[in-house]
Amino acid sequence: MTETIAGIAIPDTALVREVTEFIRDTEDDLLYHHSRRVFLFGALQGRVRGLHADLELLYTGAMFHDIGLTDAYRESQLRFEVDGANAARDFLKLHGVLDSDADRVWLGIALHTTPGVPEFLDPVVALVTAGVETDVLGIGYDRLTAEQRAAVTAAHPRPDFKRRILKAFTDGNVHRPQTTFGNVNADVLEHYMDGYKRDDFVQVILDNPWPE
Repeated sequence: MTETIAGIAIPDTALVREVTEFIRDTEDDLLYHHSRRVFLFGALQGRVRGLHADLELLYTGAMFHDIGLTDAYRESQLRFEVDGANAARDFLKLHGVLDSDADRVWLGIALHTTPGVPEFLDPVVALVTAGVETDVLGIGYDRLTAEQRAAVTAAHPRPDFKRRILKAFTDGNVHRPQTTFGNVNADVLEHYMDGYKRDDFVQVILDNPWPE
């Protein structure tokens, strides 16, 4: 039976059911509910923007986008976004999804903390980021109705979400601080990681081995 939240129907397909089961078993309540909200808010923002994404792919991108923050990746030295992108692409390929579609999901996850670029790409890529921006940053909050926001958060509550998601970002990145260079997670570590000193792009240029 199709589940509908805030007017958005969760695709009732075998792939979506398997994605949901996998993520529910892998992520804690914080990331699971956040990821479902990212799908719903992304789909709603798509309606506002007139973007039509493949909802199966959008759902997969939303559900996998933060898996790189989980305990399984505590020794990874990749950006957590790339860990999530790789996991989603591998999952999709195992389930017979076309490489081109798996690559769209990969890009949507890999770029979801890189503002100013995804909005110009494929709707799957654009709307994973749009969902994240709405749920985490409040971007596009007023483009949605109070009724839509209430329906989404009733289905997937966000108790103390701001503090808890910042902790998840911190815990998922403290072992690989170099991967936050040039992205928003440098701000997180500057606030919450003792002794963290962000790399300086200007200094990297001035100190590089070119002689001039």
